[in-house]
Amino acid sequence: MKTKPKKQNFFLNTFINSSIKTINLIDQVKISKIASEIKKIKDRNGRIFFIGSGGSAGNASHAVNDFRKLCNIECYSPSDNTSELTARINDDGWDTSYSNWLKVSKLNSKDGVFVFSVGGGSIKKKVSMNIVNVLKLAKRKKAKIFGVVSRDGGYTKKVGDVVIVLKIDEPNFVTPISESLQVLVWHCLVTDKKLQVNKTKW
Repeated sequence: MKTKPKKQNFFLNTFINSSIKTINLIDQVKISKIASEIKKIKDRNGRIFFIGSGGSAGNASHAVNDFRKLCNIECYSPSDNTSELTARINDDGWDTSYSNWLKVSKLNSKDGVFVFSVGGGSIKKKVSMNIVNVLKLAKRKKAKIFGVVSRDGGYTKKVGDVVIVLKIDEPNFVTPISESLQVLVWHCLVTDKKLQVNKTKW
């Protein structure tokens, strides 16, 4: 007796297909360009500071690990230092918490700032102003700016040197797909032959 084929789950099908569409639209030339720019940063003994909020902060932390461990590049993320970050938020406010952290680290023209963000920050809407202020500082210090963002890219796209804007067609899935594909992009980078020095365990 034949069994009836299982019906596709509409939600999962939509989510996965939207993710696939977004992946197919990723600008691969820009990924390669970011890899080349990061190689230049490494060659001049610069550092990369990964910036993100919420789920993107978790991605920033993971990226720091991969770039340090696989590529031997000095990297940091302000959100990894919980004590300092919360002290700065408590005393000075959220908007300047990351930028003041970077001032102590003496962000300079040899360095890079890499933003993971769904919206990319907006001065007009006053959204993710912590990211906006980091980017203003980076521009003043002439540090390179990279990003993986979605929607219209926000302030990150406006001022960044090389920014990948993820084109997501399902409004309800913008945040989860954006944060998922931030991971895909940086894994492309850390396994690029220009950057990867150390092999993965498995």
